Order: sequence, then structure tokens, then C-alpha cells
Amino acid sequence: MSLHNSRVLIVDDEADICLMLSHLMEREGLLGLTAQDGETAIKLIALKKPDLILVDIKMPGMGGMELLKWVKEFDPDLPVIMITAFPHVTGAVDAMKAGAHDYLPKPFEHTKVVHTVRRALKERAHRKRLLDLADRAAGDASLRELMGGSESVMRIIEKVHQVAKSEFSVLIQGETGAGKDLVARAIHQLSPRAKGPFIPVDCGAIPDTLIESELFGYQKGAFTGAVGNKPGKFEVAKGGTLFLDEISNLPLCSQAKLLRALQEKEVCRLGATTPLMTDVRLLAATNQDLTHLDTASMRSDLFFRLNEFTLVVPPLRERKEDIPYLCQRFLSLTNAELHKTVNGISDSCMELLVDYNWPGNVRQLRSVMRRAVLVAEDTITERHIDIKKVSVSVVHVARSIHNNPWNGHSLKEIVRDEVNSIEKQILIRTMEYTGGNKAEAARLLHIDYKTIHTKLKQFGFKKQG
Repeated sequence: MSLHNSRVLIVDDEADICLMLSHLMEREGLLGLTAQDGETAIKLIALKKPDLILVDIKMPGMGGMELLKWVKEFDPDLPVIMITAFPHVTGAVDAMKAGAHDYLPKPFEHTKVVHTVRRALKERAHRKRLLDLADRAAGDASLRELMGGSESVMRIIEKVHQVAKSEFSVLIQGETGAGKDLVARAIHQLSPRAKGPFIPVDCGAIPDTLIESELFGYQKGAFTGAVGNKPGKFEVAKGGTLFLDEISNLPLCSQAKLLRALQEKEVCRLGATTPLMTDVRLLAATNQDLTHLDTASMRSDLFFRLNEFTLVVPPLRERKEDIPYLCQRFLSLTNAELHKTVNGISDSCMELLVDYNWPGNVRQLRSVMRRAVLVAEDTITERHIDIKKVSVSVVHVARSIHNNPWNGHSLKEIVRDEVNSIEKQILIRTMEYTGGNKAEAARLLHIDYKTIHTKLKQFGFKKQG
């Protein structure tokens, strides 16, 4: 394991000791940094990010113990080796209890110094490698466990690893309930920001009048009811990841402010005059193809800013090999939740579950399985499954494709138009069934209210009567 060019910060009020240890480090292929007081050391730690610190216990001003305490709060994994002229007194013992990695007695034995420093650096590098492997395995295991082991999921995992270590903005596309939030969390978990917060915001669940105060915060007195200061999600997510779900539901005026916040890396609370610097990585998700939204719904400049990397989560009907695994997973989880012992799913029932097209995706499957476990006593059969197939057949789609000229359109464009046609029929029938009640229609179709409102507007639906 190469430790070449590792940074070692030497902190001692005696210039000769700093110089001697610095030369010793450089002779070993390490980079020696020096400071003669604690205050200077703190600045160098923040600026140069050393891999190890050698610090004298006894120094004027900020002593070694005080600096050790600061370092452990700043970076608990940064090894600190204490230098002491009195290795057998209480100070050295206290330093070890306070988190020092080791201590070196004065006068120095050069071989002892080199051995102690190199051992500490190797242990730090080894620990970092294990943590990286653990994080990587956790991210893989998490997505495999939550989504299944199909080839589609494995491709998603591969793309998550490609983009996670970067600071790219990621646009995650997929139908409602397909698992976009799980992918966003995996990206965060595998990123350098994993120790920071992951802050999700459902843009479809927040009223238009409140979305800006949620994202950017507000000052006391900014509007009626603002009785105190409130940080926005950009501030709360500092050092971590901000996940904006259903980004296409943002009002256009809020989209403009979001774009400015991303470009300038600063936000201004409502009612404030001084901007605040931001430090977030942005992930966004949508259940729509933003490339086909008109500018009345989505700003193209914001789309291009978000679309540094696109990741598509396929619907459950396109990865049906995951359905048996997910069914068993939801069965086990619900058994534990309800303290039941439902022991399996009949073959005919599993065939029904696999054949179904799951318009509500994994979220719908989970709801169906939870209800089945609730009402079943021993084995889940077809009579425990509450699903109703949508009466738009594949034959109908095939016939419509056969009868229409394509005028040179690509397969992707043809399929998109056919899906839109089917979606329009389903929405119209559902609205007729609910008597024009959008909220009830959204509930039946397992989509949020803003999405159904947008789609009805897209299809030109007008309430009859």
C-alpha cells in the first residue's frame, strides 16, 4: 500500500523540532507541513486536509489537548499522534483516552517516529478502504434487496456507481411508484456526501404558494404567519443531497429561482436581503418525459441544468422477473409487521401477479401484498388478491399500430404516441367514473393530484356538464 505524498502536519512551538520532523517526513516520501501554534494548525487542517497530525502536548496558547479535542470534532477519523517530554505522566494517558492514536516521547528516535507515523497512515488507509467497500456493498445490497435482481436493476446499479462519486446533477425518470426515490437514496449513500443529510422534497405535495418558502426558507415577518426564522431545504441539506421529486410540478416562477440557486450556489430566504451560500448536490425525479413538455410546464434551461446525467427506472411490467422476489419480500415484511405466519403464495396466484401489468408499479404491488397477508390465514391465493385489470388490451394497441401510417416516425415516437392515447382513454374513463373528481381519480390511479391535473390539461380534458 503506497503512502507516497501523504500529508503530515507537525505542530510544535519549537521551530527546530518542526524543521527536524519535517525533513524526516520528506525523507520518507511524505509531505511535511508545520505550525508553531494551535490556531495556525487549525487553519492548515481546514486548508490542506492532512492525513495525520503530530502535535506537542505542551504549547503556549492552545495546547495539544485542546487541539486534539478540536480535531476529533472536525474529523474523528484523522489520526493524531501526541509528542510529550513526559510519556509516563497523566497527560499522555489522558491524550490516549481523548482519542489520540499514539504518542511519541522526547527525545526522538527517528526509527520509532517513522514506524509510528507509517503504521498510523496504513491503518487510516486500510480503514478508509474498508469503509468505501462497505458503502459500495451497502448501496448494491440496498438496491438489490429493495428492487430485485433482474438485469434491469443491475443496469441501474451500474449507472448509480458511474455517477455517485461525481457532483453531477442527476435526473431520474420513471413512472410513479417505480422506485425513483430508492435510486436517489442509493446515489447519495454511495457519494462523498453520504455522511451529510439526504433531504427529499415532494414537489407535487406542496401548494404552489408554499414551495418557495419550503425550498429557500423565510425570515420572521416575511409574510403573515411567519413568526420566526425558518431555514429552507437548501440550508437543511448543507453538505448533503437535496432530492426534488416530481420536479415538473414546480411552478414556472419557482423553476426560475431554483435555476438561479443552482447556478449561483446561493439562496435568499423570503424577506431577507443577504444571500446564503449553498453546498448541496441536487437530484431530481419526474414521472414525465421532460423533453416533450412545452415551455409552459417546464423551463428548458432548468431541464438542461438538471439533465447532466439521466437515469431511467423501468416500470415493473418491464422487469416482471422481479415480481416473485418482491412478492416474497413484501410477504415477509408484512408477516413481521402483523405478527402473522402466512407461509407462501400459490402457483396460480403467482401466475396472476406476474401476468398483471401493475399500472401503480412496485407501490401498488406492495399495497396488494399487504392486504393479501392481512386477510389470508395460511397461503395467499387468487381470492386474496385485489387487482382489476385495465380494459385496454394489447390487441387493441397492435391493431392501432397496424392501421396507422407512421410517416417516418421512429419506434420510440410511435410507442410514445400509442401510450399517450391509451393513457388518455384511461384518464377520461376514470374521470367519468369519479364524476370529474380529480382527487378521487388520482387516488384510484395511484398518482399525485398535480400529475393528474397536468395530464388532463395536456390531453385537453374538460369536465362535462
